[in-house]
Amino acid sequence: MGMSVGPGAEDGGVVPEMNTTPLIDVMLVLLVMLIITIPVQTHAVKLDMPAGPPPPRENVVEPEVITIEVDFDGTVYWNGAVLSGREEMEQRMTQKAAQDPQPEVHLHPNRLVKYKYVAAVLASAQRLGLNKIGMVGNEQFMD
Repeated sequence: MGMSVGPGAEDGGVVPEMNTTPLIDVMLVLLVMLIITIPVQTHAVKLDMPAGPPPPRENVVEPEVITIEVDFDGTVYWNGAVLSGREEMEQRMTQKAAQDPQPEVHLHPNRLVKYKYVAAVLASAQRLGLNKIGMVGNEQFMD
């Protein structure tokens, strides 16, 4: 029981079709050589970094640091002192925004606080002109 593959296959004759296996092998070798010879594209940005020691820091005033904590129930602490309400917070922010140099604000939200309380503090700070705002303690939210 056999399968007929075409004319001339039964009597051992020559099959009139071209054997493409060696051509495919050659094409694969050429493709591999092409991939190997293509230069690797590196995504780099050329930076001209300053050479030598940094210039001395003279008359540099370290900015004041204000720590604003937002507790889980929305209570706001200004450098550890409880604020009575949003009006007092905004009054203090207005005073600090007018200073030169402007103080740094470190915002430290509690892990359980609702976002609306933190967003209200950030919105007030931005609206009143505090530019140096940073979130502190983000590692607590990694879990």
